[in-house]
Amino acid sequence: MTMFRSIYTSRPFGFDESILGAILLDARRCNRRDGVTGALICRADIFIQWLEGPEPQVRATLERIKRDDRHVEVTLHVAEPVPERMFGDWAMLHDPAATWIWTQKQVDDDAVERATPEEITGFFLRLRGMNNTADQG
Repeated sequence: MTMFRSIYTSRPFGFDESILGAILLDARRCNRRDGVTGALICRADIFIQWLEGPEPQVRATLERIKRDDRHVEVTLHVAEPVPERMFGDWAMLHDPAATWIWTQKQVDDDAVERATPEEITGFFLRLRGMNNTADQG
């Protein structure tokens, strides 16, 4: 079966640890049910999420996220078929990426809008390399 991946960014609405915990709990439950895996890089100013799995389930997950009022300014950066999963062991890996993605000032200055798909994909390749022996999810 061909896999599909998408990467989107959004801005959190009302971000705090309890909201993040609820998002991760919901994501892990729904993703296990739907056969979707991925990773979430998040901070108080930005969410960047990689989703992968069967295309209908990934697209349905994106639609659910767009309706979720904990996310604003949802922007899709990558949507494409892929030969295999990159985060197959993780129903949803969480990484705060406090120091190695854009700074908060860069986010405020529209770095997200100027980002290339390669730049955003690169964040996750680095995340995967940092967690390649972990079993998160």
